[in-house]
Amino acid sequence: MIARALDVSRIHTVAWPLLIAWPLAILFAAFAIPWVIFALIDATDANTTGSIYSILGVTMAFYMGAMTQTFPFALGLGVTRRDFFTATVLVGAGQVAGISLLLWVLAVIEDHTDGWGVRMEMFGLPADFTDSRLTQLATYAAFLGLVACVSLFLGAVYQRWRVTGLYTAGAVFLLVGGLAAIVVSWQRWWPEVGSWFADTPRAVPMVVLPTVLALASLIGAWLTIRRATA
Repeated sequence: MIARALDVSRIHTVAWPLLIAWPLAILFAAFAIPWVIFALIDATDANTTGSIYSILGVTMAFYMGAMTQTFPFALGLGVTRRDFFTATVLVGAGQVAGISLLLWVLAVIEDHTDGWGVRMEMFGLPADFTDSRLTQLATYAAFLGLVACVSLFLGAVYQRWRVTGLYTAGAVFLLVGGLAAIVVSWQRWWPEVGSWFADTPRAVPMVVLPTVLALASLIGAWLTIRRATA
């Protein structure tokens, strides 16, 4: 099955600009713009930019497109749902691993160059919460993997139930999140919630929790797409 999935993965890798070139180009642009700004203002204090999150948007777009556009095309070529899904997961794992390693290396360089010479913090955000390089690397992989898996799930929901499915998923998420916030506020549990995030080992909220959510989303994506039509 893996050998067949590797063959099917070419459906994704043939679109290497979307898989590799565009994410790197957007990441470079997201880096260059704040760097020029901080260089012009001659910053003396550390400056944090959230432009690294642009890579998450590119990741979401690719994997939603994989389900909504590439999936029907693959079925038309006679590819089974299982082989397509396995191939997509393999490609996603490779992309997440590669980008995570790149971000980690850039974070190390950023740390040793005083923020690229302009005291800019873009890639080292996990370092604000932990000194462990391994945990920082795992954090990149966990959150990129979470975005990829959620995107696969949303794409599968759209493929099966179209816009109605997306609206329903959004409404359910809003309802569950809202009810949870109401209960926590009613019971005055916010200090305990904050203490849990502050006192628990850093790897739990930064790596374990997003990984669990990613796996749940991945399972949901498979259960949804296995019955979806092209």
